[in-house]
Amino acid sequence: MPRATTIVRRAAVRPDAVIDTISLDHAGRQAGYGHLHTAGGVHVDLALAKAAALEDGDALRLDDGRLVAVRAAPEALLEVRAENPARLMRLAWQLGGNHVPAEIGADVLHVPASAATAELVRGQGCTASAVTRAFRPERMAHDHSTCGHDHAHDHHDHAHAHDDHGHGHGHAPHGHDH
Repeated sequence: MPRATTIVRRAAVRPDAVIDTISLDHAGRQAGYGHLHTAGGVHVDLALAKAAALEDGDALRLDDGRLVAVRAAPEALLEVRAENPARLMRLAWQLGGNHVPAEIGADVLHVPASAATAELVRGQGCTASAVTRAFRPERMAHDHSTCGHDHAHDHHDHAHAHDDHGHGHGHAPHGHDH
């Protein structure tokens, strides 16, 4: 079974190297490991070295160099609208506070369909309609998969003081949780 250990971001995907596609819902695009089945029937062992979300249009590089394009699969969502932009913005703030992923449009939000989310939407005075479509939410504010440095601190295999000891940062909080 071919292994996929690397993500090729949309801008760097060469169409001539793509051999197949795989459709994944939002949760599936967040997984770093597992067994996937492409549209053409290829079984792929997903084993990403680093946790990172797959985006619609990205590709997985197989161990032989071929690419499998990633597509956002249709899923059950709520299409949320409000009477004015301020109400929609307040709802977006509430959703973010509850860690509900949201796709933000000019006058609409798309969020995963659930009873709890529908109740929150109604409670904020907005309306929601059930839709089925690809979900491409904004990256979460605490998603560090693309911020350029590693947040794991398991590289310490000896005792020493936790100050700046040559690897570019101390261990005091620096703006976000670990």
